[in-house]
Amino acid sequence: MKDFFKYVFATVLGFVISIVLISLVFVAIVIGIVSSISEDKKIPVESNSVLYLNLDQTIKERTLNKRFEYLPVIGSGEKSIGFNDLIRGIKKAKTDDNIKCIYLNVSAPGAGKATLKEIRDALVDFKSSRKQIIAYSEVYSQDAYYLASAASKVYLNPQGALEFKGFSSELMFFKGALEKLGVEAQIIRVGNYKSAVEPFITDKMSDYNRQQVTAYVGGLYNTFLEGIAQTRNIPKDSLFSWANNYKIQLPQDALNAKMVDGLKYKDEIIAELKTLSGTEKGNNMRTVTINDYAENLSQDTPSAKDKIAVVYANGDITGGEGDDNSIGSERISRAIRKAREDSSIKAIVLRVNSGGGSALASDVIWREIILSKKVKPVIASFGDVAASGGYYIGCAADSIFVQPNTITGSIGVFGIIPNFQNLLNNKLGITFDGVKTGKYADIMSVNRPLTSGERFIIQNDVNHVYDSFITRVADGRKKTKEYINSIGGGHVWVGTDAVKNGLADRLGSFNDALVAAGKKAKLKEYRVVEYPEKMDPFKSLIENTTDKIKVYYAKQEFGDNYLLYQQMKKAIINSGLQARMPFEIKVQ
Repeated sequence: MKDFFKYVFATVLGFVISIVLISLVFVAIVIGIVSSISEDKKIPVESNSVLYLNLDQTIKERTLNKRFEYLPVIGSGEKSIGFNDLIRGIKKAKTDDNIKCIYLNVSAPGAGKATLKEIRDALVDFKSSRKQIIAYSEVYSQDAYYLASAASKVYLNPQGALEFKGFSSELMFFKGALEKLGVEAQIIRVGNYKSAVEPFITDKMSDYNRQQVTAYVGGLYNTFLEGIAQTRNIPKDSLFSWANNYKIQLPQDALNAKMVDGLKYKDEIIAELKTLSGTEKGNNMRTVTINDYAENLSQDTPSAKDKIAVVYANGDITGGEGDDNSIGSERISRAIRKAREDSSIKAIVLRVNSGGGSALASDVIWREIILSKKVKPVIASFGDVAASGGYYIGCAADSIFVQPNTITGSIGVFGIIPNFQNLLNNKLGITFDGVKTGKYADIMSVNRPLTSGERFIIQNDVNHVYDSFITRVADGRKKTKEYINSIGGGHVWVGTDAVKNGLADRLGSFNDALVAAGKKAKLKEYRVVEYPEKMDPFKSLIENTTDKIKVYYAKQEFGDNYLLYQQMKKAIINSGLQARMPFEIKVQ
């Protein structure tokens, strides 16, 4: 009888869960149908409007199809916009007579350092129209203030806060935890700076890693301070001193230091915006969000016959198809091939934002760039991160553009083969036995340590991949292998240093890369087409709902520690040799 009730309960529970999932899918389909109808409707921009820039949303490489994006669990549950659409919107607003000013609201922007600079540069350019940008927040994080400092006027709530303390980067080490669990991380690598493996074999940074982290965090901080110093007209040394001594603690401190122009409440900001926009007393202020405004934009030359293809390579590099948040070698190489074979496409811009991944998948994509380069110009634009495998796929481009605070380089290869013998045998009482037809038939077994012969074979394989990597880079950058090896070895560089050492050609924005592509292809006018095609939201919903639910609840459970959970998960599931960043960089 007990078993009967157990099975009945399990059946009922499964039925309830199924009903919930089906309901979610049904709701998503209905919302998708409604949103697909509404997507065709452009929101009119009335005269004397204020462009509302809410930059606390996630700023992605591309604006996603919104059909299911805002649904919790199924979608991301949060607003997002592609950085290029955002910048195009700001550029358009500069000459749009209906837009009188910009209201910038930002507390903690969801973007990397190089993306923030792209947006900030667009805001600085907007001011050349003599239109005003009003920035206001109750709390400014350092990234938020970096953006806000480009505004005409920067205001802070009288009881608010402005974070200004300098940059830090912290790495978590798992060696002690692995030892307690009885797990050994067996490491095969090339390059003293290839420190992705360090969290699993030591309890602190190596001298090599500390050296490179100090260098690139300092480079990021230098770009940060220089930008603020220029637009706020404050000596850079003063900014450094204030942050170093934690002088900006209260709102009045920020005002005294002229980091903000006033301490105001929201109603006072609204009153000022009404004045700037010419809103008559007693009338509501007309506003349009950057998301809606960007949707109204069309290509500047929609009838142009010639095209430039932008191929977005965003996320971890893996084999297979991937998705909009990862670089599947099949999907991206197919997109590059399609752009190459289309005679109306005269140039390709490869937009890379990736810390790397599978070395094999990187090489598959690299091959398509080589073939494309033979028939039309290929320009690479590196975003927040284009390192290791992310650098591999772009190194063959005719020209490489980076931002000063782009993280790049990390030319190196590694492999991690876990040994669970102690955990399985001594802690769990699990043993293994079997037969094999060859000495190395079970070379990648994880229930015992590697033999010296196995380690030798794997090291040779890693060395071969590394030699191929530096050969690809040397050929693409027109340098010797010896020189590339001297700046490789897993060494991470910021954009300014990458230009100096020849890993990149120019400091410039994504738009600069587009202009260079058009110039190299000798085009007077062109329109931009994007590859690969965005994932169909309904298909993605049907195929990936279970995974999205897992991710949603994992994020709810781990909160800010979700990144650490991801790192440990990657270390377990990543197979094959990896051309990957030393670790997940988080600078705050």
